Amino acid sequence: MEYKVINIGDTIELGYSPDSGVKIIYVDGLPFKDFIGDGVLRPYEDWRLTPQERARDLASRLSVEEIAGLMLYSPQNHLDTPDITDAQRHFLLEDNVRHVLVSRVDSPSVAAKWNNSVQALVEGRTHGIPANNSSDPRHLATPDAEFAAGASGKRSLWSNLLGLAATFDPEQVEEFGRIAAREYRLQGIATALSPQADLGTDPRWYRYSSTFGCDPKLVADLTRAYADGFQSPDGNGWSRKSVNTMAKHWPGGGCGEGGRDAHYGNGKYAVYPGGCYELHKIPFVNGAFDLRRGTGASSAVMPYYTIPFGQTPEDVANGYNSDVLLRQLRQEAGFEGVICTDWLVTHDSEDPGVHSGKPWGVENLSVAERHYKALMAGVDQFGGNNEMAPVLEAYKMGVSEHGEEWMRRRFEESAYRLLLNMFRVGLFENPYIDVSEAERVVGCPEFMAKGYAQQLRSIVLLKNKGGVLPLKKGLRLYIPKRKIPGGPNYWRQILEERVFDPVPAQVVERDFAIASSPDDADAAVVFIESPHSYLMGYDNGYIPISLQYEDYTATDAREHSIAGERSYRGKSARTINKCDMEMVHQVREVMGDKPVIVVVNMLNPMVMKEIEPYADGVIVGFDVQGQAIMDIISGREAPSGLLPFQLPKDMSAVELHCEDKPHDMTCYCDTEGNVYDFAFGLDWDGKIYDERVERWGGVGSSKNL
Repeated sequence: MEYKVINIGDTIELGYSPDSGVKIIYVDGLPFKDFIGDGVLRPYEDWRLTPQERARDLASRLSVEEIAGLMLYSPQNHLDTPDITDAQRHFLLEDNVRHVLVSRVDSPSVAAKWNNSVQALVEGRTHGIPANNSSDPRHLATPDAEFAAGASGKRSLWSNLLGLAATFDPEQVEEFGRIAAREYRLQGIATALSPQADLGTDPRWYRYSSTFGCDPKLVADLTRAYADGFQSPDGNGWSRKSVNTMAKHWPGGGCGEGGRDAHYGNGKYAVYPGGCYELHKIPFVNGAFDLRRGTGASSAVMPYYTIPFGQTPEDVANGYNSDVLLRQLRQEAGFEGVICTDWLVTHDSEDPGVHSGKPWGVENLSVAERHYKALMAGVDQFGGNNEMAPVLEAYKMGVSEHGEEWMRRRFEESAYRLLLNMFRVGLFENPYIDVSEAERVVGCPEFMAKGYAQQLRSIVLLKNKGGVLPLKKGLRLYIPKRKIPGGPNYWRQILEERVFDPVPAQVVERDFAIASSPDDADAAVVFIESPHSYLMGYDNGYIPISLQYEDYTATDAREHSIAGERSYRGKSARTINKCDMEMVHQVREVMGDKPVIVVVNMLNPMVMKEIEPYADGVIVGFDVQGQAIMDIISGREAPSGLLPFQLPKDMSAVELHCEDKPHDMTCYCDTEGNVYDFAFGLDWDGKIYDERVERWGGVGSSKNL
């Protein structure tokens, strides 16, 4: 798809498709895009005006149908080819959808070409409103990927958010945001459905690895840095390089009762036995809404599926809760940006089914009535809905109750906020992508090196008995294959069993020899993953969520549930990857007195007593490349990461803690006398106590409560 570009100085760039019908007109000797095509310059077409002035003008010109389309947010779209699918063409043209969620992409060039085709398709319609494409986080490293200086990839590779948190370094997080923003924009993505600012106060929550951990102050500082990096990559406020951020999930989704998650009906309630409801807002109020690089606040917020049990006059989910959105978010927190529901909250629930609707607390309402209730509660946009009809029905309900003038004004308020986010990042001027630049920059060697350096900084050394690490180069290492059992995952997808080498042989052989058996080895390195609770969410879901490998019976759980859900006291659970623990035990036995190093990919805080005594060294990674782990083991790099959470003594400590309260568990103490508390980590000289530990409160972090 061909497009043309007109450069106006260093800041304005007009891009348009000759096939879209858009013309260029000149006023005062300057070029402007004439979206309507009658040769008249409207205020919203005038790039000399402020984004606020332009958004106000355009919102007043849109039809109710056009505004309803703006309020829609498409479900996931996989970009395997640059071609627009029939389904995409339908929701773009028939339902006026302009917010498109992009999930998987085949390559940067495919994403760029697809974006250009979409922008050309919509440019000559609905007042020229461009597509504001978005993405969930997409920079996660893969364990078997090999890093080589000077090599490129499809994207730069970084740890998960827990790994970013383990650096305890806002500058590192902001740098990630700047690089990710560059890669996003070159793939046609102008909105990030992140950061996930939820406090990870309950260690059982399956979305824990997408948080910055449990500490309010640290999470607030890292959330701010993340949003600053995305929204102001040049450090000077909004620009055509900016990416909008959507902070989620207001007012905090990490305290579901018993650690359950609200994707399923059995986890619909957030509970606050520790009285910490307001504490969960800190990462938003002091982080996402308190930016320092000129953009003020995250441009959008997503409320979570949960019902904040007992915290508001009405026990309905946050997306329907006027107290949560209008009073707490708009009035008290002063948030002025877009409020977008989480995905599928207005759909009917077809439980079991994680991709079905989640209308928690309003199950008795029709789909159109849910849209209306959400609008009256302050919602601007509906995630995962690409059909205009129920929004138009909701509009009619508003007209019937409040009158045409009032309801039109209500729609224009949302349209203004949604359009403002497009104007501020320059989408009306030039939404097109230079495909060759996308191929050259996304995943370029410089960005790959930055990501790999961050992965190294995220790795936490928990145990180093007798200074066994780093291992002497040239040793023969036994590295058993990893086994991932087949069966259902959290999303109820059936996965096949996998057996594989956790690290490419050529990576190990840079510093060590590979032993074919324990008998031939000088040391063993065992790669495992934190426990995965089996069939989490299956049946009625009222069973324990376990953070240990051994079968678990919840003898210390509450006798009566807080939110009227069923208690799981006395019920049992098992984990799907118990084989990881068994492998550690087996290797310990066959290695005798020879060193055993255990490497844990930790997605949730876990019970360590089942594996730590069997290891001479314990290393924790957060979705990093195996090569980064080997660089620590060999001493090429030194460990510097710190735990961004507590590791519980046992499951009793988990059951007895309050789901909403950080730093609330009795922590595990290892055989060397080290307590695995928040901000704990070792380097080659022993326990780390540096300016990071001092700044964020150290062990227990009580001053951050």
